[in-house]
Amino acid sequence: MLVGTLAMWPRVGLLLLAGIGTGVANGIAGGGTFISFPTLLAVGIAPLQANVSTSVGVWPSYVGGIRAFRPQLVGRRPLILDLLAWCIAGSLVGTVLLLSFPATVFARVVPWLIAVGTLIFALSPLITRRLAHLDHDHPARRRVLHWGLLGVAIYGGYFGAGLGILLLAVMAVALPYSLNELQGLRNVISTIINAVAGVIFIVRGHLALQAVGLLLIGTFLGGYAGSWLIQRLPPWVVRTIIVCIGGFTALKLLLH
Repeated sequence: MLVGTLAMWPRVGLLLLAGIGTGVANGIAGGGTFISFPTLLAVGIAPLQANVSTSVGVWPSYVGGIRAFRPQLVGRRPLILDLLAWCIAGSLVGTVLLLSFPATVFARVVPWLIAVGTLIFALSPLITRRLAHLDHDHPARRRVLHWGLLGVAIYGGYFGAGLGILLLAVMAVALPYSLNELQGLRNVISTIINAVAGVIFIVRGHLALQAVGLLLIGTFLGGYAGSWLIQRLPPWVVRTIIVCIGGFTALKLLLH
């Protein structure tokens, strides 16, 4: 591919810009992998190496988001600790699946998973009203939250494109929080899932180190910028943007 023949400095600039774009997308709702992953392929990095390098490189985009949503995370430490084991276990399973088995079957399921997650998020206000008779500490809500996050964490460790959409879908149904509060939690949980997967990928190798380094810088800057921007938009606009990103993600996966 022509991009793969670029000299060093244009290549550096392209990867840095891809990191910033990825960070902005992840700061808003997720889906940044569709910027970083194709860019790594375009500069000549093999698919598996591009996948694991992206998983490590996008991690700071969620850290930047945590900084932007700090006020919304006040008092959420007990909940995060309650969800920690589920996120770690799921991410470990996902990374083992990625490194052990071919992706063909899973790749067919992913677009429908994202599509269903987007639909659930879009309908979450209606679903929440229908479940209003259940107390927010009801065991059914806790089961949805725990097992839903476990499944999403497995997906995040395996591939991760659209991870934020799926996290928001599960939490919007199970938790009584505003959209900004859910966004803050999404960034924390995404950070945990990607950090666990990243450690395994670093230990196992397979990383394109130059690309990872540039993504680390770009995604941190972009993640903070995207999270800052999304907090200044009306909730209905944010919800519309997230649903559009989810729909685009599912469609792109279906087509490829």
